[in-house]
Amino acid sequence: MAHFDAAYNLARWLARDEHDAEDVVQEACLRAYRFFGSFHGGNARAWLLAIVRNTYYTWLEKNRAQTLNVQYNEDTVAAVDYDMATTGDSVERLLHAEDTRRCVHRALEQIPAEFREVIVLRELEDLSYREIAEIADIPLGTVMSRLSRARKLLLHALQELDQES
Repeated sequence: MAHFDAAYNLARWLARDEHDAEDVVQEACLRAYRFFGSFHGGNARAWLLAIVRNTYYTWLEKNRAQTLNVQYNEDTVAAVDYDMATTGDSVERLLHAEDTRRCVHRALEQIPAEFREVIVLRELEDLSYREIAEIADIPLGTVMSRLSRARKLLLHALQELDQES
């Protein structure tokens, strides 16, 4: 349970939908519980995130056509309204921060999943390269090259979004 937020965060970025992410995390937790006997110690967070990742890719194969739909999330708008009402921040500053967050999220959604997952694990979950390699079941060098490529793709996507506005 201590790593549930990280599991949901990874699933949310991979699935790009909160309801699908909940389904993935629920299935991953069931798998983790079922196979807990195979866990021989070590980094429990990395072990759980690897299960979430693998569960997502299994889920993706079953639901590939549905994953192409991106839905508008009204909860984000409600959260911004609540933040503005409860904090002393200026409206302009809050709108700028929300706009920046939205642009980064849109840019992240545009890059391929294999790059998105490493950048989410590194930059949002603050995992080490070694932990990412363990979770994604790839060599350490591949993590470094994917992360480098992911950062370039993210920068390019952000530049394109900036040109659109």
